[in-house]
Amino acid sequence: MLLETVRLALRSVRRNVLRSFLTLLGIVIGVAAVIAMVTIGSGTTEKVKSDISRLGSNLLVVRAARPDRSGSTSFTPRKLDEKDMAGLVKGLATARAVSAEAQSTVRVVFGAQNVSASVSGTDTDYFIARDWDVALGRVFTESEVRGGTNVCVIGQTVRGLFFGAGDPDGQSIRVAKTSCRVIGVLESKGTSGFGQDQDNVVLMPLLSFQRRIAGDRDIDTIYVSATEGVPTSGVQEEIETILRETRRIAPGADDNFDVRDMTQIADAMASATATMTGMLGAVAGVSLLVGGIGIMNIMLVSVTERTREIGIRLAIGAHERHILIQFLVEATVLSLLGGLIGIAIGLALAGAASLALSIPFAPSLAVILLAVGFSALIGMVFGFFPALRGARLDPIVALRHE
Repeated sequence: MLLETVRLALRSVRRNVLRSFLTLLGIVIGVAAVIAMVTIGSGTTEKVKSDISRLGSNLLVVRAARPDRSGSTSFTPRKLDEKDMAGLVKGLATARAVSAEAQSTVRVVFGAQNVSASVSGTDTDYFIARDWDVALGRVFTESEVRGGTNVCVIGQTVRGLFFGAGDPDGQSIRVAKTSCRVIGVLESKGTSGFGQDQDNVVLMPLLSFQRRIAGDRDIDTIYVSATEGVPTSGVQEEIETILRETRRIAPGADDNFDVRDMTQIADAMASATATMTGMLGAVAGVSLLVGGIGIMNIMLVSVTERTREIGIRLAIGAHERHILIQFLVEATVLSLLGGLIGIAIGLALAGAASLALSIPFAPSLAVILLAVGFSALIGMVFGFFPALRGARLDPIVALRHE
C-alpha cells in the first residue's frame, strides 16, 4: 500500500517536472545552505585547534605586560629576565619543559640569496615545549647553549631558499652581522592561523643571540609546557605566584606580566567559531520554512486540480485516510527530494570552500541525517493541511467539479 502510494507520488512529480522543481527549490537552497555553513564552520574550528596545537601541547606563554594605548598603567612595565626564568625552572614541579626565547626579525644571507626571517635565541627545552623536532641534523646541545656557540637550526622556508632540497649541515649563513653554522633543519609547521610563515625561522642559542643580535639580556617570551595529565589552569596559578615573588610585586598590585593558556585560547576560539556557525545555520534554516510554505501552496493547487479524481476515488470506496496519506506522501517525497539534492549541493559548496580557504573538509553525518529528517518533517507539516482538505471533500461536490 505504502509503496504504491510512493510510486504514485513520484509519478505526480514527473508529470509536472518544472513545477515540482520550482516547488522544492526552497528546500534545496535551505538544506544546501545549512550543510555548507555547518561543514565550513566545523572545518574552521578544526583548523583553529590545529593551528593552536602546532604551538605546542599543554603550552602556557609568559610575556611582559604592555601598557595600554592611553599610556596609563597601574603597574611598572618591566621586561622578563634571567631571574624570572630561573625562578620558574626551580619552582615549577609540574612543568615538562621551561624555555626562554628572545626574538627579532633580521636579514639572513647565504651567498647571493637573502631573506628577512624571524631569528630566535633560545635553549634546548624550546624544542620540547613547542613540540618541534628536526627533520635533518640535530638541535644544539646544553654546552652550546651555555657557551653561546654560533650554531643555528633553520626552518624549511629558509632551507628551501638557500639550499633547495639539499642538506645544509655544516654550511655557514650570516644572521645580521654574525656568521652562524647550520647544524639542523626543523620539521615544517606551515602557516599559522594569523597567516605567518612558521618555517621562516632561524633558531640559535640564547646567549649567542643576546650578545651578537639583540645586544641586551632581555627575554621576550617564556614557554612552559605542562606535564601530560596536569591541568594547565593549576600550572598557570603556580607561574603567577612564582613571578609575583621574583618580580617583588606587592599584595594587591597588578601583575606586570601576562600568562596565556593556549589550551583555553583554543577552546575559546573553537567555541566562538561553533557559536557563529550555529547562528549562520539558523539563519540559513529560515529558507527551509519558506520552502515549506511553497510546498503547502503547490499541494493546495494539486488538490484543486485533482478534485474530480478525489471524488471518483471516494465514490468507488476509498477512505478519507487513503486520500490523506496519498497527498501527505506526495508532499513528503517532494520535500525529501529537495533535501537530498540540497545535501549534495551543500557538500559540493563546502568542499570547494575548503579548498579555497585551506581548511579541513569536515562533514558531519549527524547534521546530514538531521537535514534529511528535517526536510521530511517540513513536507509532512506543510503538506498536512492540503492533504486534510483533499480528504474531507464531499464526493458528490467533487464529482461535479470541472
